[in-house]
Amino acid sequence: MRNASARPLSEAAVPESPVVPLVQPAARLMAHAAAWLMLVGLLTGGYVSAAMTGKVPADPQMALAAHLNALMGTFFLLGVAWTLPMLRYGPVGQRRLAWAVIVANWANWGITCVKAWLRVSGVDFIGQPANDAVFGALTVSVVLPALIAAGAWVYGFRRSEAR
Repeated sequence: MRNASARPLSEAAVPESPVVPLVQPAARLMAHAAAWLMLVGLLTGGYVSAAMTGKVPADPQMALAAHLNALMGTFFLLGVAWTLPMLRYGPVGQRRLAWAVIVANWANWGITCVKAWLRVSGVDFIGQPANDAVFGALTVSVVLPALIAAGAWVYGFRRSEAR
């Protein structure tokens, strides 16, 4: 004989408590920046087609590079965000790492969009003002922050000292 109080689990009064995973603030910041960078990168595809058809006076290869920089930067941001719990950094260190990666990737997209209009490569000082300005901007806002962030990311995987 069946007990009246024994109901199937689906009928039982089970309090609903949504399981929300603990998301670190720096990871959310990076994921949010990645979502925006993906959107901007996809929209930059329109810039690429306009450059390729001559509708805007921009270098098509540089415009394509800006498009790809945004898409690849999205995955860099998401990769670092996903690994934040694996790193030895606390909240402050994670936030610093997050901002270094965010700044480097957004600057990479933005400066590459501009250099497409300027039709300069910006990979070395050559004595041309526009090119040299792009080179300086890339070095300060993309290359250095990206190298520092990548080094800090690798270093963060080191095991902390056992005490």
